[in-house]
Amino acid sequence: MKRAQAGSKPRIAIHRPRPAGWKKIRRIRSIKYQAIFFDFDGVLVESAEIKSRAFRTLYAEHGEAVLKQALAYHLAHEGISRVDKILHCHRQLLGIELSENELAELAKRYSSLVLEAVVACDGVPGALDFLKSNSKKLPIFVVSGTPEAELQDIIERRGMSGYFTSAHGSPRRKGPIVMDLLFEHSLNGPDCLFVGDAMTDYHGAEEAGLQFIGRVGHGEDNPFPGGTMIIPDLTGLSI
Repeated sequence: MKRAQAGSKPRIAIHRPRPAGWKKIRRIRSIKYQAIFFDFDGVLVESAEIKSRAFRTLYAEHGEAVLKQALAYHLAHEGISRVDKILHCHRQLLGIELSENELAELAKRYSSLVLEAVVACDGVPGALDFLKSNSKKLPIFVVSGTPEAELQDIIERRGMSGYFTSAHGSPRRKGPIVMDLLFEHSLNGPDCLFVGDAMTDYHGAEEAGLQFIGRVGHGEDNPFPGGTMIIPDLTGLSI
């Protein structure tokens, strides 16, 4: 991962999704940020459905009722560690306390279901262009619920490593990761931005005092509190 210094703060323009019939593209507002923090799945790459399919596969053998509840829990807690989700679903839905070895085997199976697909999946529209244009202008971090070693492997194999100051994943929670990065890079939380697609991201940004923008794809339900700025992809985020 490259190292970027936080210097003068670039100006970032954020464009809200335009209503039907809107023709002219215009700048909605412009804010200076010291750094940007991105979630990975569903924000930089279109991998959210890959993760959901893997969770279905893990719990399909336990019957339709359990599968529906497990998938609902997964979707309501996107962005947290798969280990935590598997522990919860086995304990609460199946009444099974997993041993460390059993949990490790299930997590390994999950990883085998998603790794190659995430390496190969499409990027979120506008993501690569944004990174290419702005990675030398300000620090850009990835903070994800994916296990850290796996996340870094995926980023490397997708040829994205050079765009990020650093990339961080589970088992640590997002809020503490972000707070440590703020301290390490002498950044002020309110002058930084977190872009995420789940409430886990929203709460991590809130815990660390960052501003937040939610990525909500076309036709997707908006999980965020009223008044949260949202964008359908990263084509509306530019310096």
